[in-house]
Amino acid sequence: MKYRLGIVLGLSMSLSQMLGIEKADLEDAGTKRSYGLGANYGKLLDRQSITVDIDSFVEGLRDGLAKESLLSDSEIQEVLKAITAELRERSTKKREEAAQNNKKQGEEFLAANAKKEGVNTLKSGLQYKVIREGDGAIPSAKDTVKVHYRGTLIDGTEFDSSFKRGEPANFGVTGVIKGWTEALQLMKTGAKWQLFIPSELAYGARGTGSNIGPNSTLIFDVELLEITTPPVPQATVKPITSDIIKVPSADELKKGAKIEVIKADEVDDYIKKQGEKPKTDQE
Repeated sequence: MKYRLGIVLGLSMSLSQMLGIEKADLEDAGTKRSYGLGANYGKLLDRQSITVDIDSFVEGLRDGLAKESLLSDSEIQEVLKAITAELRERSTKKREEAAQNNKKQGEEFLAANAKKEGVNTLKSGLQYKVIREGDGAIPSAKDTVKVHYRGTLIDGTEFDSSFKRGEPANFGVTGVIKGWTEALQLMKTGAKWQLFIPSELAYGARGTGSNIGPNSTLIFDVELLEITTPPVPQATVKPITSDIIKVPSADELKKGAKIEVIKADEVDDYIKKQGEKPKTDQE
């Protein structure tokens, strides 16, 4: 009796029916805990699409609890390794198929989008549309900026939004994906652009997180609020608190110059006199 656990309650529902567990039975703490463990494991198997024989699974559970397993520990490990390898192979195949589909769909989207009114395409492949012009400074690669943004896939699925969080984001111009870095150095502060970023200027073949798959083309609404680069601290000139010994060069010594000791409180006057001293032809 084999089942592919894809129903809402999966394994947990099947076991509850077999064992005659009712909702009222879950008032007992031990029953509730046991049922919860089974339900959790059933959902795990369902998410991973693992096919099991219910009768064998329940028998294995009983034998394992009774320490009377028909399989040795090494044999159990071999079973688990085989399942892991199967899941890995399935995941790799699924990812490769997603990468191919995303790449094809992204290229088709960008080709059609490039023909739309107001859309500009740069040499890199980055596309942008000016929603609102800015009138402030343009960030450089060394700057830090404050922005509001919303990111979606080409099908409209939103994966991130500072607007929803209610707080702008701060980051370095070169600390983001390539498409952002390029666009930010073209935008004036106060501007709002819509960016259409090819996968190679975004997260590429690796993708990121659970929502941005491999080779995904991304769309961002970006509002450049301000450049927030902290000012470079000015070097402070420390006052001279000790005497200075001025040693002439070898040529000056040959001409009769002597070593001078300049008192700390006389340094400013000395520098001033040197600045006013007329230069000779030899100087």
